[in-house]
Amino acid sequence: MKIIIAGAGDVGFHLAKLLSYESQDTYIIDLDGDKLNYINNHLDVITKKGDATSIKLLKEIGANTADLLLAVTESQNTNFTISVIGKALGVKKTIARIKNPEFLNSDTINFQDFGVDFMISPEELAAEEINLLLHQSSFNDTVAFENGLFNVMGTTLNYKSPIVDLSVKDAKDKFNMVDFITIAIKREGIAQTIIPRGDTVYKVNDQVYFSVPNYSIEKLYPICGKEHIDIKNVMILGGSSIGKKTARNLCKNDFKVKLIEKKKEKALTLAEDLRATLVINGDGRDLELLEEENIRDMDAFIAVTGNSETNIMSCLVAKSKGVKKTVALVENMDYINISQTIGIDTLINKKLIAASNIFRHIRKGEILALANLHNVDAEVFEFEVLKDAKVTQKPIKELRFPREAVFGGVIRDGKALMSFGNMQIQEGDHVIVFCLPEAISIVEDLFN
Repeated sequence: MKIIIAGAGDVGFHLAKLLSYESQDTYIIDLDGDKLNYINNHLDVITKKGDATSIKLLKEIGANTADLLLAVTESQNTNFTISVIGKALGVKKTIARIKNPEFLNSDTINFQDFGVDFMISPEELAAEEINLLLHQSSFNDTVAFENGLFNVMGTTLNYKSPIVDLSVKDAKDKFNMVDFITIAIKREGIAQTIIPRGDTVYKVNDQVYFSVPNYSIEKLYPICGKEHIDIKNVMILGGSSIGKKTARNLCKNDFKVKLIEKKKEKALTLAEDLRATLVINGDGRDLELLEEENIRDMDAFIAVTGNSETNIMSCLVAKSKGVKKTVALVENMDYINISQTIGIDTLINKKLIAASNIFRHIRKGEILALANLHNVDAEVFEFEVLKDAKVTQKPIKELRFPREAVFGGVIRDGKALMSFGNMQIQEGDHVIVFCLPEAISIVEDLFN
């Protein structure tokens, strides 16, 4: 597969990193030589310095034979231009990163007519992610499949968890009344994500990811040593597009929302647009203001200003005031792995979310959904099983499934089923698989 990435920023770099694990013919274009040099030193992709809107440059790298063009620069207009030119030159599929959410829901304009096959808004995706996190409040990472029939949920184990110091097998035997599969463990001091086996032992401070059907979610809380937090009162710091979208989403779901915005004119505009939200003009770093606005009565605090450090520090302040759930938006991807160690429930990066969402267009096989977990450099796939796929030929335990991957569950005829060793995968099944990058191609082959 030949792929062209326009833009070597965080989104482009992460996409290139994911692709570098595979034998994809990948080109990445940018005007910034320093960014390209960094990519050359760290990834196995082809870099090209120049303007991605240049017809001459796109012809030079063979855009007419490209399967996919990903326009992910910081400029929405540039991304549209690149996509239109690329499509005219013969690229099979184009994806553009955008900022204007109106484009996503337009009934009057078919953007495919202009050469843009698919659009993605990092801000919209981040707002949706926050909404999901607040609905599963005791977990710091959550992904829903098939409208929540199956869910991948992550949490940090503490000393209250009854599975701490038990092996995966012993925990499953002890809590056999609860359907769950442990698909990954991120452990302090160990860079590599652990794909758990029966003899893997849970430890305090492990970030553990479970695959769980909807009917077992409530039963999973006590196993993790958590209590379900009923969130109703939410404070949002920052009236960015993410803050605005988050407030609108939450108010639709009957949350009581306060939004703090520093700029007066912007606050007035937000107050007009968000009738169900109490918009406050002020500096969210001001402790006196937070106290006046009853931060101690808040169930959740969401910091989505344009400054990562402000978001982190304000969430730590909120935690110190007794707020149960905190979520901070960060620009630096290096921050993502430190959320639990510094006391914040979840750090999210809109560019990482966007890159993972785009990546599903690159995958082979009948992939219905793909998600990236915050603290893990890996993917969660939902495959639709085709007729005569290799995965249907033997029971799971006989498939020689790579050790770097694990089945997370099966959805068959609208029902959630646990994917243990004796199960036989069938045509038409929707199968959830957690997979480290080095095993992706092997897993995809099994589903072909």
